[in-house]
Amino acid sequence: MKIGIICAPTYGGSGVVATELGRFLARRGHQVHVISTAMPFRLDAEPADEIFFHEVQTVNYPVLPGDLAGISIAGKTVQVAQDYKLDIVHAHYAIPHAISAWLARETSPSTPFKVVTTLHGTDITLVGRAPSFFPIARFAIEHSDAVTTVSNWLKDETIREFGITTPIHVIPNFVDISKFKRGLAPCRKSHYAPKGEKILMHMSNFRPVKRVQDVIRVFHKVLQEMPAKLLMIGDGPERDGAYMLAKELQIGQHVYFLGKQEHIENFLSCSDLMLFPSEYESFGLAALEAMSSEMVVIASRGGGLPDLINDGVDGYLADVGDVDTMACKAIEALRDDDRRKRMGQAAREKARSQYLPEAIVPQYERLYESVL
Repeated sequence: MKIGIICAPTYGGSGVVATELGRFLARRGHQVHVISTAMPFRLDAEPADEIFFHEVQTVNYPVLPGDLAGISIAGKTVQVAQDYKLDIVHAHYAIPHAISAWLARETSPSTPFKVVTTLHGTDITLVGRAPSFFPIARFAIEHSDAVTTVSNWLKDETIREFGITTPIHVIPNFVDISKFKRGLAPCRKSHYAPKGEKILMHMSNFRPVKRVQDVIRVFHKVLQEMPAKLLMIGDGPERDGAYMLAKELQIGQHVYFLGKQEHIENFLSCSDLMLFPSEYESFGLAALEAMSSEMVVIASRGGGLPDLINDGVDGYLADVGDVDTMACKAIEALRDDDRRKRMGQAAREKARSQYLPEAIVPQYERLYESVL
């Protein structure tokens, strides 16, 4: 098949899922064309012969506020669809990508590709913050040839929010366990913890929903009980607030703000515990990658995370905002090396048994085939 993938290039789960899917589809013999406003940060990790990147050039007009990204994406999609005779255009996010895909198809009836839309969660919250998007998002969902979500929780939220009656397929995210594996990647643990301190880690796009200040508060409580360091990987609007809180709590010297990192597997392989206190996660790809790396993840019960983590078996769950419980669980896990190792092994086994790309990617292939 000839497959177009429209995605965001930003440091977040949807872009990672889209580019990883594209890479594995290319490995399986499909011709894949990634369409985005910039190079997705994982796309060039392992070049494949049958995966191509098409950069969208956005246009700004002084007479109009903002940019015309959605229109620009549609225009680029028309061009790619005509040049390469695409069979499928897979849009990650309803707004603007599914709308752009639909507009491209309507503009170019000579290339009647099918539109598949994957919802990642912001599609729903965007409507909550800007109700004017409701009819557009619903239109994008209902006019897609197939719709998927990354968790049962997100499927239920989509049906509740939009009253959707068309079928929604749940296809979870996946992880490459050969890449996210403890001891495989270079580890610089002695650089961050020269005295053998425990290393805690958080990774996100630092949006408000990630509750990164809760990460700092949990770490502050852990630090009162044992020597430790915290790696904060990623960037976003909440970064400065987290930085100032660490200074205020006088723990800034123990916290490394490392920004966006290309090879996060290097950090996962030398960290002891992941803090993931999000208000909600549609799935929690970063948590899955940590689990594949045999890390104990302490997460909130928000959204789809309880589907991923079995509390007390392969990780820990706490209520959203319950910093005290998260800190207690972190201290408990860090003090008992044997138990933490057993839980880490159970976490990797879950990744291996339920979330391999060899099991998930064919589900997308069957969906593509069903709509063609």
